[in-house]
Amino acid sequence: MKKGMLFILITLFFCCKSEKKEDGKLNVVTTTSMITDLVSNIGGDRIHLQGLMGSGVDPHLYKASEGDVSKLSNADLIFYNGLHLEGKLVEVFEKMQSQNITTIALAEHIDKSRLIGSDYFASNYDPHVWFDIEYFKEFAQQVAYTLIQNDPENEQYYSDNRSAYHKKLDVLHEKLKSKIETIPIEKRILVTAHDAFNYFGKAFGFEVVGLQGLSTATEAGVQDVQKLAAFIIEKNIKAIFVESSVPKRTIEALQAAVNSKGHNVQIGGTLYSDALGNAGTIEGTYLGMFEYNVNTIINALQ
Repeated sequence: MKKGMLFILITLFFCCKSEKKEDGKLNVVTTTSMITDLVSNIGGDRIHLQGLMGSGVDPHLYKASEGDVSKLSNADLIFYNGLHLEGKLVEVFEKMQSQNITTIALAEHIDKSRLIGSDYFASNYDPHVWFDIEYFKEFAQQVAYTLIQNDPENEQYYSDNRSAYHKKLDVLHEKLKSKIETIPIEKRILVTAHDAFNYFGKAFGFEVVGLQGLSTATEAGVQDVQKLAAFIIEKNIKAIFVESSVPKRTIEALQAAVNSKGHNVQIGGTLYSDALGNAGTIEGTYLGMFEYNVNTIINALQ
């Protein structure tokens, strides 16, 4: 969609913006499936929730449709990741803010000194912060705070849901730490399609190498593949990983390059990075996705 047409559509939608639901519930729109799952856990049945991006959707490349613009323009609250993860939606979010719709970039509420820097990403920071569970707990806190500010009658409900979800995240964190400790430090090298797992690596002691860098908007070249193939052979890495939201051809090319040099490397499985699994499955929740990823990594690297 061309920028001029997008601006016209946004303006038209605002001109005919509907009133709130008759039941008084907040209309909430989210971007990534991780954030949608989080807001669902906090907001429960006291909000009307619509997520823009489903399973397997790459937020780096996602563009707003006419339907998305309609949902956003009729929202009371919008939660998105920020740090330029949803890079092609920046103009839309700015327009929503100018129309006094509460628009929250959750990752941008984390102190910049705690973020992983990057000279190769538009925000100058790695946006994949949900792979540190402690940071995701801060997402939950910000969501609960925003819902309470905009719907104070349900303060206790949102606060209780946030507390319950924090406890689930704490239990998950301890469980995953125990599992990861079964992998020797020297084997904790995670090679994936793109650099989505740096916060995971920092939290759990993995060296993380992504073939495409932080954004999937840039393709990996032949030199990138050959350089990483040499690294895999040098470190005697036994498995590399596909990502659910990134075409697997680049990892298959990497595997072929390694194998052509006489070193056998397996594809250890598919990891969920920028999107959750299908709705209704364990991997379709943040908690289930994280545990699935860790189990997949452990089974392949041990």
